[in-house]
Amino acid sequence: MRPVILDVDTGLDDACALLLAARHPELDLKAVTCVGGNVGLDQVVVNTLTVLEAAGRPDVPVGRGAALPLLQPVRTAPHVHGADGLGDLDWPRSTRTPDARHAVELLRDALLDAARTGELVTLIPLAPMTNIALLLRTYPEAAAGLREIVFMGGAAGIGNATASAEFNIWTDPEAAAITLAAAGELGIPVTMYGLDVFYDVVIPLDEAKALSGSQSAELARRLIEKRSELYKSDGASIGDGGAVCAVIDPDGLTTQAFPLRVELSGSWSRGRTIVDTRDWSGDLTTDPFGAAPPVVQVATAVDGRRYADLWLAAVR
Repeated sequence: MRPVILDVDTGLDDACALLLAARHPELDLKAVTCVGGNVGLDQVVVNTLTVLEAAGRPDVPVGRGAALPLLQPVRTAPHVHGADGLGDLDWPRSTRTPDARHAVELLRDALLDAARTGELVTLIPLAPMTNIALLLRTYPEAAAGLREIVFMGGAAGIGNATASAEFNIWTDPEAAAITLAAAGELGIPVTMYGLDVFYDVVIPLDEAKALSGSQSAELARRLIEKRSELYKSDGASIGDGGAVCAVIDPDGLTTQAFPLRVELSGSWSRGRTIVDTRDWSGDLTTDPFGAAPPVVQVATAVDGRRYADLWLAAVR
């Protein structure tokens, strides 16, 4: 089994990812940490505990992390995820309480333990990377317990929060820039599962409606139904869940290594992930900045049907 930790701001697509990570037999979900994003932090924690309970995994520790981005106000997305972050489905809420440790301390402890045992962890951030930036700058020694970081965020070509920027990066661009810089310095392999592939793992509505027989399957069905209703379509993407699929089945994802920067100041481009696709060194001769130091595996294509089948099998 592959040890994983998810960092989430649990809305509808984070819930899709949590169900998969909690239910798939090849993953050992060590912990889940929470950060403000799609909804406020208190609601993220409740949503995360609720989804894990539906998945039959009340054993997984959940850490309450950063409520706010490093430098700017939190920006939530009720127009996408509903006022409660779970599509206002009126799903029974968990009464479990989170771990007593702050999310950064929970991450530190889990990763230091992984370093001692040699069972290195894949960290899967599916939210603004505030917790991850704080972890890698406060406890860089915890990187010894990381196999890799596979994050949902950014894009090579498009945005959704703005014309330039993807929501997770745009919400806390400083945290994303710090995380990428720290990963480069600490030698942590990074994969970006961005908007270029995010929408391509679609669950047809008729297949979602066939999910039944367990709390996990029922919640999965309702999540896809809600997302289909939102986008007025006959199916819906599992969104963040695709990043978890990529950890389970990396052969379903096409990636290419590119230098990557996060724009922190542009009026129209703040939060944009700048993927440097130049392939001729001569192009760098007039560039005062040079190539970005972190080189990231950027997802460029995905086998959507393959990942949809993987998700359906796990949540069913």
